[in-house]
Amino acid sequence: MTTSDPVPPQLRIYNTLTRTVEPFQTIEPGVVRMYVCGVTVYDSAHIGHGMSAVVFDMVRRYLEHRGYTVRHAQNFTDVDDKIIARANRERIDPNDLVERLIADWHRELKALNVLPATVYPRATLEIPQIIAMIEGLIAKGHAYRVAGDVYFSVRSFPDYGKLSHRDIDDLLSGARIEVDERKRDPLDFALWKSAKPGEPMWESPWSQGRPGWHIECSAMCSHHLDGVVDIHGGGADLIFPHHENEIAQSEAYLGKEPFARYWVHNGWLQLGDQKMSKSLGNVINLSDILQRRLTAEFRLMVLQSHYRAPLTYTEDVLMAARNGLDRLRAAVRSPKIANVDEGHHPGHGTSLDTLIAATDERFHAAMDNDFNTPVALAALFELGRAINRSLANGDGHGTVAPAQGKLRTLAEVLGLDLDEPTGEGSSDVAPFVELLVTVRAELRDAKQWGLADRIRDGLSELGVSIEDEASGTTWRRR
Repeated sequence: MTTSDPVPPQLRIYNTLTRTVEPFQTIEPGVVRMYVCGVTVYDSAHIGHGMSAVVFDMVRRYLEHRGYTVRHAQNFTDVDDKIIARANRERIDPNDLVERLIADWHRELKALNVLPATVYPRATLEIPQIIAMIEGLIAKGHAYRVAGDVYFSVRSFPDYGKLSHRDIDDLLSGARIEVDERKRDPLDFALWKSAKPGEPMWESPWSQGRPGWHIECSAMCSHHLDGVVDIHGGGADLIFPHHENEIAQSEAYLGKEPFARYWVHNGWLQLGDQKMSKSLGNVINLSDILQRRLTAEFRLMVLQSHYRAPLTYTEDVLMAARNGLDRLRAAVRSPKIANVDEGHHPGHGTSLDTLIAATDERFHAAMDNDFNTPVALAALFELGRAINRSLANGDGHGTVAPAQGKLRTLAEVLGLDLDEPTGEGSSDVAPFVELLVTVRAELRDAKQWGLADRIRDGLSELGVSIEDEASGTTWRRR
């Protein structure tokens, strides 16, 4: 397969398939075909879904920053046993449940500053492509009919298990396997299920029914991304059986490999020392983060951990990310309460200029090394500290502006918005805080220390810290 790359060849990505960090090369010059498994819309999205969305948005943003055009598909599983069961419990049409949860998902992704995918295919809109793929698998001897159902024959695909790196017989233990005595082998999985009374159904050569879970993603890749992809992404929990099954059915159908060149998986999310799960009753929904207006903080929290590493979520970790975001925002905020020379201070600008170039180099070196966001962010925080020191030393806007511009630019590559939060509710307090800080400065100039301290203490009780420096007064939320 001929490949070429329009960007520097040092970009390297960890491939779950080979368990190595490999040079990144695309199938089509200058274009990345990226498929990311989306949500099954039977319940509200939780912060684990949000973590994965932020991770792959970061990957996409950086690839685009490096000059690629990214064709990004992310599916919705909109027909599933869990969807049907919940709709029946609530006595509503499954479609109504699906539409409501998809609308919620789009709203939540927008709040997390996640770019919209190029296309959002849905299983129910891909039925012709799914049926055609199943027919092809039957014709090639990789699938078989049982009454109105169709199963993929796992042992017909010799490389089964190559993604999870386990022997096919070992996979029988501890796997999420559909129990059906009619199957030729316990590992065989459903491509088509005949419908039970009251379930959504579509006509097919085998029965009125619906597709199995795994086949939809293979059909969508084939339909929307020309059959093979550069990056196939998802959570580590999808490696087996979902992604293993995708490889088997896709490569068996296409008659070529690899179906995906790079398999990229984000790590698990834990709540403290526990795995987040509905059975433990410790699920935190994304809507909770939105209601608290901590979406930018959540995004930074995710990026401060390497995408392949487990992410531990606690309130302290989230609040630490909030403080970190405040420090970055303070660095790009022009001092509004200051009586300083706006010109260039000898010595300060030169050191900042040197750090700008070093930050740019460190940032790109980290991101080129398997999207190492913790190291990239460390470079940004160092630049932010230098800017704040420069402001504290009395340097004006003319001195710090280039460094502030670089900090903003690189933060935007990661999808971090360093503008002060605005909008409805409590996030729109900045103008009022600025007014109180201005009044306090005037009281201090008039030596009205008692009143000035009352403003400072009142703001502190509301979670706002006041910092008096040589360049003027700044504030941040705690």
